[in-house]
Amino acid sequence: MNSESIEKCPVTYAMNKIGGKWRMLVIFLIYKDINRFGSMHKTIGSISKNMLTKELRLLEKEGFIERQIHPVIPPKVEYFLSEYGRSVIPVLEGISQWGKENLNAKSK
Repeated sequence: MNSESIEKCPVTYAMNKIGGKWRMLVIFLIYKDINRFGSMHKTIGSISKNMLTKELRLLEKEGFIERQIHPVIPPKVEYFLSEYGRSVIPVLEGISQWGKENLNAKSK
């Protein structure tokens, strides 16, 4: 594969959009109705607040999620998957299933 074909590779495209340490996990949590910042931060545990903020902003900018701000005091913000975001769920469910099947398996 040369560099031009790698740029046009669907796997490269997908990994550029949803790859990285946190993006898939954040999308999957929102899919599972863990859609508030505090709940996500508590569930993930090892992500910093700054990194979670960065990932949420990026996912919103890329069109995977939508942010809903409720006009209450204190402000309440919830995140939801867009139609585009929901389109990646079968991929994440497949990765989740593979993880379940291989979580305790030794590396070959």
